[in-house]
Amino acid sequence: MDSLDDLNARLIRFAQERDWEQFHSPKNLSMALAGEVGELLEHFQWLTQEQSLDLAPEKKEQVAMEVADCLIYLIRIAERLGVDPIAAAYRKIAINEQRYPAERVRGDARRAAEYGD
Repeated sequence: MDSLDDLNARLIRFAQERDWEQFHSPKNLSMALAGEVGELLEHFQWLTQEQSLDLAPEKKEQVAMEVADCLIYLIRIAERLGVDPIAAAYRKIAINEQRYPAERVRGDARRAAEYGD
């Protein structure tokens, strides 16, 4: 598998070869991402929890292509804004570890503000 840097370079090359960089503003890419997330959600609409975990192979491939679309747009947004998505993810995990200490929230999926002090 390619590294994230390799994938990013390939996406840049893809856009540049088609003269699409002009369309890849963070605003446009964010809007495209929202559309792709909607398409991903459609595959799970009306399924039970169990059904969502046990997709038929053809459905799983369709979901994989939607996941790919979402990842592509996320990488493009990060590249256009100069954000390191891996570093940002690690920072966010550290924040969430503080907001949601395991010993306090284990087995409870409320939002942080709902836990009170």
